[in-house]
Amino acid sequence: MRLLICEDEPDIAEILSASLRVEGHEVRRVASGEEAVKLFEEYSPNLVLLDIKLPGMNGWDVLDWIRERSDCPVIILTAYGRVADKVRGLNRGADDYIDKPFKLAEVRARVAAVLRRAACVGERNTLQIDDDRKLVLLRGREIALSPKEYALVRLLASERGKVFSSEEIIAELWPKKRYATQQDVQKYVYLLRKKLEDDPARPKILLTVRGFGYRLAG
Repeated sequence: MRLLICEDEPDIAEILSASLRVEGHEVRRVASGEEAVKLFEEYSPNLVLLDIKLPGMNGWDVLDWIRERSDCPVIILTAYGRVADKVRGLNRGADDYIDKPFKLAEVRARVAAVLRRAACVGERNTLQIDDDRKLVLLRGREIALSPKEYALVRLLASERGKVFSSEEIIAELWPKKRYATQQDVQKYVYLLRKKLEDDPARPKILLTVRGFGYRLAG
């Protein structure tokens, strides 16, 4: 798995990297928030180990930035061990929280556990498209979709993971309807989520990338 360590203390970053590489992971390291967001886009990690006290853009801002764009698992790794800080991190979308100082065995175990949970979520959210029969299957179950809903999910699945803007979606779904708007797109995203998501208010399949558009997870 590809792991990204965001840690500004070189000794800690090196020890973590060496320990996780022994487990067979590919590891990249950064020492600032700005480096973290830049490398995240280039590297597409499977999991991020994130210190909160980073120079420049802090860990809270990095976590928010990641959550606006991705469901990549994030483990907060920090000396801020107060319950309020842990609640804050989990409420902002972190998957786990490890206090410093830590034991390497605990870090390895928590990384493995979070990656297992992420894999299980991916399996639960398996989406298949049968274009010949115009069918969408979720976890092997057929989902009844309208032609427009089908067209939207087919477009998003054509390049899974790619972010499609509202303009791109309009051009595909309403090629002759010059007056289609972003509200039309939002309507069909809402309708699709009602059919695909366990909790439409907290989507895991059809994701919003704030300020950019929509993408399918995975």
